[in-house]
Amino acid sequence: MRAAVYEEYGDAGVISVREVEDPPMGPDTVLVRARATSVNPVDWKVREGYLRGAFPHHLPIIPGWDVAGVVEAVGPAVTTGLQVGDEVWGYVRRDDVHAGTSAELVPAPQRTVALKPAGLSFEEAAAVPLTGLTAWQAVVDALQVGEGDRLLVHAAAGGVGQFAVQIGLARGAEVVGTSSAGNHDFLRGLGVTEVIDYAAGPVGEQLSAPVDAVLDLVGGDALADAPNQVRDTARVASIVDADTVLAMGGRYVFVSPDRDDLDELRALADAGRLRVDVAETFALDRLPDAHRLSEQGHTRGKIVVTIP
Repeated sequence: MRAAVYEEYGDAGVISVREVEDPPMGPDTVLVRARATSVNPVDWKVREGYLRGAFPHHLPIIPGWDVAGVVEAVGPAVTTGLQVGDEVWGYVRRDDVHAGTSAELVPAPQRTVALKPAGLSFEEAAAVPLTGLTAWQAVVDALQVGEGDRLLVHAAAGGVGQFAVQIGLARGAEVVGTSSAGNHDFLRGLGVTEVIDYAAGPVGEQLSAPVDAVLDLVGGDALADAPNQVRDTARVASIVDADTVLAMGGRYVFVSPDRDDLDELRALADAGRLRVDVAETFALDRLPDAHRLSEQGHTRGKIVVTIP
């Protein structure tokens, strides 16, 4: 199969796309013929070697954790009901970093994949799993946002933020979002009722009223200001700064693969309540360019990579 591979840590230039051996399949594994993957900031941070303390790494590495594609084979111990030919999506994070999703064939542990939304293309579906699961597990599990809550999402126009906004709205919350001024109209289009320019001063001073829950996606001053934003700091969640949020009694969220949560996201998408914003699409051979674009940090939508 063809795959993107790097054999040392470094800049995007260490990635090459070439023929490699087909991956082995475990008994509880679903083999996916990938049609698309996406690039998340974690992908180039892994490539730079920044996460070697968080997961075991085994070079050479095929990057990527998101996948959308078609089931090619099903292991004999798989119990999820998936069959050859099913269209699936997934956040394929294993216990180590080695065989990722930027490849024609992806061996996915059964807990990491589920049927993809029928109304999303493979490219759109590949943009969702990592960021969508992060948003779901923060908004629903950690913050328990529900009907009548007022939810503040920092960096609401970003990859996780966009999905957090839509999940909050689907659960009956009023959503407040922070972003640069250039993204205010975009957020209003998603349904955000109060938009705040994070560059205009402390968010706690700009809020029309305190909120019931805060999702921090940036850390730093935004998280430090959370006690001035929320009624109870127990309902602050951060995906960035564990020490600070735990010290104030809130929750730290580190996304986990979860098939049931993927099914929840699929239900939202099939109901027309999950909009997917694809910023740019690259062919697999241009994966280094996709990594470089992600590193710039200014992309509003998701960066998707198609796999023939």
